[in-house]
Amino acid sequence: AALNRTVLSHTLMTVGVLAAVVVGEWATALVVVFFMRVGDYIEAYTTARAGSAVRRLALLAPQTARVEEAGIEFEVRAEQVEPGDVVIVRPGEIIPVDGLVVGGRAWVDQSKITGESSLVEAGPGAEVFAATAAHQGALRVQASRSGDHTAFGQVIRLVEEAEANRGDIERAADRFSAYFLPVVAAVAGLTILISRDPLAASAVLVVACSCAFTLATPMAMLAAIGTGARQGLVIKGGKYLESLAEADVLLIDKTGTLTLGRPKITSIRSLNGLEENEILALAASAERYAEHPLAQAVRQEAVERSLIVELPDQFEALPGVGVRATVGGRVLQVGSRRLIAEASGYIDPVDMRAQDGGDTLVYVIQDGQAIGVLTARDTLRHEVPGALDAIRALGFETIELLTGDLEPSAARVAEALSIPYRAELTPQEKIDIVREYQSKGKRVVMVGDGVNDAPALAQADVGIAMGAAGSDVAVEAAHIALMTDDWRLVPEVLRIAKRTMGVVRGNLWFTAIYNVVGISLAAFGVLPPGLAAAAQSIPDLGILGNSSRLLRSN
Repeated sequence: AALNRTVLSHTLMTVGVLAAVVVGEWATALVVVFFMRVGDYIEAYTTARAGSAVRRLALLAPQTARVEEAGIEFEVRAEQVEPGDVVIVRPGEIIPVDGLVVGGRAWVDQSKITGESSLVEAGPGAEVFAATAAHQGALRVQASRSGDHTAFGQVIRLVEEAEANRGDIERAADRFSAYFLPVVAAVAGLTILISRDPLAASAVLVVACSCAFTLATPMAMLAAIGTGARQGLVIKGGKYLESLAEADVLLIDKTGTLTLGRPKITSIRSLNGLEENEILALAASAERYAEHPLAQAVRQEAVERSLIVELPDQFEALPGVGVRATVGGRVLQVGSRRLIAEASGYIDPVDMRAQDGGDTLVYVIQDGQAIGVLTARDTLRHEVPGALDAIRALGFETIELLTGDLEPSAARVAEALSIPYRAELTPQEKIDIVREYQSKGKRVVMVGDGVNDAPALAQADVGIAMGAAGSDVAVEAAHIALMTDDWRLVPEVLRIAKRTMGVVRGNLWFTAIYNVVGISLAAFGVLPPGLAAAAQSIPDLGILGNSSRLLRSN
């Protein structure tokens, strides 16, 4: 630190040790070193673990790909796929490359990569990405990029860069020491000039360089991290509490973070006079064996309404379109707008406006005639509005929504919460926005849950991951994880951070005031070096008592 012209709390301790050694007070030096090491061990206990986010990311992508050549399929390592090769992806498999679909049709879950909440219909000509999952259909994909060159590979690179480029947070104790040390040195210099007594000057340095400065921060952090853990908050290091207490910008992902990340049926419209519940029961019966998230939403709504769901006599999944089933002698089809256009030619401007507004529409056809339209929507977590109000009250100047989802869906959520938004963002664009705020001197908090959020979570001054619904990668890349997906924990961890830093400042000022008294006594020869070292235990006890207040939850 001295070579870098930097003053740390350890600089104070070192000065005290050297002063004691110079005048032959070896026992005094040992006491200072002992407590210095105690502080170091406590701080190491609360230091963030080395991130394994990149290793977890690498495990998400398939290691092999099934390449088709001259009608023959064979497996190769995913990174060995060349541009132009045709890769076969079977139902339920993870796509190993970026490319264009040249055959087949399926629904692709891209939410963890792009942030788009709805499954994307992938047919000939559609672009698909590595590490996304194909459902209800097989695909033939002509590779354009593989290995590190895929969009997913770029996410890994961004996380690596973010973890490498984040500087260490300057500790409160270090900032305090930078101002306090020159004052102590000046008093010691005046003491030896006036009294000509090196023991008195040494005593000034020993009492002023109390090991309480080393303990002031880690003891408070240890208590705060324990309190957070009891409330379902995994805080990976005390230094993040310091940064969190000073943060003024909150950036938030949408899908799985502000919203539940799964669709819910919000309305049912009859097209031929049937009751809503009858339409829903028919749709749920047809979707009985379907794996699509929309099918799960339909079945869940039927359960909540206590409807009878029949077993289909016949069932067929229509990849990229929907399902066809025979229930009680009736031929039912349930699926997308493409399905209804092909089956009955029905298109309604009302439905077009709903879909353009970010809703997902599920059409129900009975014996070739459209009988109903179900509207599905990814719903907002009920506790979010109150949590954001609490966060604003804690002094956040900027709250902004960042999402890879489509514009209409993002606009609807942002309007409900009265916050600005940016939609259809790539992971690179998210991390650029974090850096943009940081370049203006802002302390940035990022809250997210998906793989596409991991680079921004790692780059932010404090990244907070939704732990229960979030991906393992997001949890590893973040600095704080919520073990239950309850947004009320976000303002709670902010309050813990602010309380903690209040206690830290109290510890430092108590130590400083105590040392001013000790310096005065030492300067006049009343307090010899040995007694000065022994007197250091008093502020240590004060710090322990003050820090223990953080063990209470409020």
